[in-house]
Amino acid sequence: MKTKFCEYLTMYRRQRGYTQAEMAEKLEISRSTYTNYETGNRAPDFETLIQIGDILDCSLDELFGRDRGGSARYPDRVREAAPVYRTNTEYRAKPERRLAIGQQDFRALREQNAYYVDKTRMIEEFLGSWYQVTLITRPRRFGKTLNMSMLAEFFDCTKNSGDIFAGTYISRSRAREEMNRQPVIFLSFLDVKADSADGMLAMLADVLRGEYGRYYQLIADGSLPDVQKEIFYKNYKMLCSRGITEEKKYCIKTAVKELCQLLDMQFGQKVYLLIDEYDTPFISANAGGYYSEIRDVLAGVFGTSIKGNASLGRAVLTGIQRIAKENIFSGLNNLSVCTVTDREYEDCFGFTVEETRELLEYCGVGFPEEVRLMYDGYRFGAAEVYNPWSVSCYAARKKADFYWVNTSENSILKDALAKQGPSFREEYNHLIEQGTVTVEAELAVAYYEKPGGASFWGLLINAGMLTVEEETEDGRYTVRVPNREVWRAFRELTAFCLQVEETEISRMLYALRDGRPEEFARIYQRILLELPSYHDLKDENSYHMMLLGMCAFMRKDYEVQSNRESGEGRCDILLYSRRQNLPGIILEFKYTREESEDLEALAQKALDQIREKNYDAGMHGGSWHFGLAHRGKKAAVRWEKL
Repeated sequence: MKTKFCEYLTMYRRQRGYTQAEMAEKLEISRSTYTNYETGNRAPDFETLIQIGDILDCSLDELFGRDRGGSARYPDRVREAAPVYRTNTEYRAKPERRLAIGQQDFRALREQNAYYVDKTRMIEEFLGSWYQVTLITRPRRFGKTLNMSMLAEFFDCTKNSGDIFAGTYISRSRAREEMNRQPVIFLSFLDVKADSADGMLAMLADVLRGEYGRYYQLIADGSLPDVQKEIFYKNYKMLCSRGITEEKKYCIKTAVKELCQLLDMQFGQKVYLLIDEYDTPFISANAGGYYSEIRDVLAGVFGTSIKGNASLGRAVLTGIQRIAKENIFSGLNNLSVCTVTDREYEDCFGFTVEETRELLEYCGVGFPEEVRLMYDGYRFGAAEVYNPWSVSCYAARKKADFYWVNTSENSILKDALAKQGPSFREEYNHLIEQGTVTVEAELAVAYYEKPGGASFWGLLINAGMLTVEEETEDGRYTVRVPNREVWRAFRELTAFCLQVEETEISRMLYALRDGRPEEFARIYQRILLELPSYHDLKDENSYHMMLLGMCAFMRKDYEVQSNRESGEGRCDILLYSRRQNLPGIILEFKYTREESEDLEALAQKALDQIREKNYDAGMHGGSWHFGLAHRGKKAAVRWEKL
């Protein structure tokens, strides 16, 4: 019953200080039935209306927003009711309003009165979209789950969400009229990861069972025919059962579609389907080596729910990448895929510059340049975006550190990097040296479906390891490493690719930076000996690029240059200090295959070349010079300080 009754019922109930549960108890009806009164999806009979008026001490005319003469009464009263929640600026000076770091449930966040960076404009953009199904790809920890929870709270017709949206952007938008008007199925696959096929299927069943359980009482109290109720009960019982049988697999495949049909019949409204981190099961199954065992079930879940589902109103899916395997999106014409390069939803995930500034000022830590260097640099569409997880952790701990860890993608990224060929390594080395490179990248395919350089570059972009600076032509992008924090992640990837302990690399680089040449030389020689045999140390460039990849991790302290003109020639690696108390560093490489050639003498030749060609021109203050000579896994290092 979409009249003003539901609004005035809600207003008077709040004014009297009753909860929905207390009202249901007083009326001797179920909580879900009463909730439907306030959302306008059900109408009480006349006797119940009289009871409501008695409980709330108001007339029926008042409940329907009319005076006794029949004219509208209190037309703005509902809008003027004092909000329970306020926007960020209204609480700016109250220290008790803390960050709720890691809280991904929108209602819980708002009920805690925690600081909230308002992303409710996403609701308006979603309602304005022409597409029935939208897939949004974004990196982990950029707010996907919280935003999906927000959408679920806003649209779900079994809830009354006015309080938790009070003071937000959407509460002042005409789109607020769509609040709590649709049946919603919200599934988060964020934690659906397992070591085996049966473990994965059990977790899928658990997620589906949770949503079935949420609707259990409503279906039981509702007016569905018994045959439809039996379908619901049968599915719920199967999802609750132990073990994995063929019958349970079939239930998992069809459970979403059948719940859509039941809710469509119950409410007379098409269902909004929200699936968060939809690709996590695919990634986990592929990494675990059991994808072939569950691909039919995974394809079935998505295929039956979003294709040919007459009860589906609209759907939103989020993830890192588009999964095409098993053609789960084939035949779906009304689909919008929004990658990090698209303008749609560009400022809905991550924090904009102004949002970052407001949050940090609220927390009393200011907005130092260090924050930009560490956590800025992402670009979604045309929006400049900060890493929200890292910014929040910085605000709480007041310390710039490496907070963002892409644990979910590490196995794919590491394995893929180790498998790339010479052409990719050349581009990768250019990226490590310059921080930017122009490559061919495929953003709309999953790497493990189509392994190769282009799809791996696409995965690095989608996972947040790189950001797109410019699309130069169809399929080619100029990409860059976003910030210092991500450089740290590349350090881990490179160490894994070399199969060298990251701590060993760190010790070597600290020795190089801190003026301990003997220790640097000792660790460098040990690393060469420990390198796996498949690393081709076949020429001077091999050693050069290996050490360049490691030195790039010193970007916080040094500007790294390679093969650049300096003095009277081109030096192999130059490290220009960014801090006055650190020396500049110059490294020159030599290589020989001759067993008879003296490596110490060759290293000295490299050291002399640095001095003779004046490679330290342009370096201010002192500098360390290193000559490095190589033959296979043997090396000699000579040095001097100027």
